[in-house]
Amino acid sequence: MNVLWVITESDIEDVKEFCKEQYNPFLQDRIDRNVNRNNIQINKDIIIKTMLLCLIDSQDESGLNGNEEAFFRKNSSVLSHQFLIQEPDIENRVRVLLNINGLEKYSGKIPKYFSYNFYHLEVTNWNLLTKLYNSLRNDSTKQSERELADSIDQMFKGFGSKQARDFLQVLGLSKYEIPIGTRSIRWMKEFGFPVSFSSIALQDKAFYHFISDSIQLLCEKAHIYPCELDAAISSSLHKGLGTEDSITP
Repeated sequence: MNVLWVITESDIEDVKEFCKEQYNPFLQDRIDRNVNRNNIQINKDIIIKTMLLCLIDSQDESGLNGNEEAFFRKNSSVLSHQFLIQEPDIENRVRVLLNINGLEKYSGKIPKYFSYNFYHLEVTNWNLLTKLYNSLRNDSTKQSERELADSIDQMFKGFGSKQARDFLQVLGLSKYEIPIGTRSIRWMKEFGFPVSFSSIALQDKAFYHFISDSIQLLCEKAHIYPCELDAAISSSLHKGLGTEDSITP
């Protein structure tokens, strides 16, 4: 069965006006990084830190609170490749790190996932780093971004479709594929999106693609990129630090 998305002129004007109303330094930074590819750095340490951030996001989509912001701004040496490659018990080390920084609620499964993902990067000779470099060097397309995001979803334990796209967005490597979570769902409902769904439905990859396709079509008609709309939604619903700000040097 095929579904035909019908985008009206009113829809187009509404989304344009919404992005205009929410324009701020956070949205401008999103354009500079994700659209214009300015000031993007990719290395093993940034990948490690971003992966942990997205694991934390998988448990709490309300945005970073004060403790979490402070934690990621510290640039702890524990979250460096040089340290971790010599650490015999990464899971326990990360659990202790979270606990001493007041992030006990994340010290259950996340350290185990983090440890598994780090070792996966090692045994695959950091092939992901090569993929990310290639993505940065080449102009991305909708298809190439989706394929990369889906591969990251499969690669990292504790990730889903949303976290994989969070990962790419924080790194500045996506402009079409965006993280769709509770904040996006709330905005889409207020916007009058014709399909009602929950975040549980988005756990199905095909359905996630289906919803993402509709957002991409709307943005294409409005001559904006989905990453811009995502930044506008975040600005309207969460007046705080963007995840990019807590990761990028």
